[in-house]
This record gives sequence, C-alpha cells and structure tokens, in this order.
Amino acid sequence: MTQDRFEEAYEMYRNQSDDEQMMVEESVNQDKEHIVAVRKNEDGDLIGFRTSFNRELDYLQALQEAKSGKLAHVDVIHKYGRDILRSEPDGIAENNLSNLPEF
Repeated sequence: MTQDRFEEAYEMYRNQSDDEQMMVEESVNQDKEHIVAVRKNEDGDLIGFRTSFNRELDYLQALQEAKSGKLAHVDVIHKYGRDILRSEPDGIAENNLSNLPEF
C-alpha cells in the first residue's frame, strides 16, 4: 500500500529533529519585526515598545500589530477581561518582554 502525500509529509515532519524545526522557524521570522526594548510606567507596567525596525509603539498599537501577525515572538492572550501582549513561551527568561532593555 502506498502512502499518499499527506502521510508522507506527516512522516517527514515527525522525523525532523527539534533543531531542524527551530531552524525553519528562525528563517521564517528572521526578517520579521520584533520587540527589542520596552517602556514601563511607575508601577512597572509595560506601556511602550521599540521594534527591530526602530519604531516605537504604544500598547494598543503593539496589540494590533501582534494580532495581525506583524510582530514576531509575541502572543496576544485574553485574560482579566482584556487582550494582553506577552512573549511567546520559549523557556528563555532573557527575551521575556519584562526583561528587555528599557528605552
């Protein structure tokens, strides 16, 4: 019995190592704009973001850009009755939004 193209593609996916998958993801996001610095208010809340394209976004702008897929390495979650911007969970504390340099 021959495999159809969907089964073949799935087998190729399953046989990829985590490193190979990460390389593919990095090459896709390499040129995509991402957050490199943050601005916080007196309470420590994130209120502004500087991107890798040297743009400064307020919180609402960053949320909109993240929702539309224009910012890499961030997710929008719904919590406390509103949308919240957060880093993609990758286990690396240094690239969490709250740990980025301030501007």
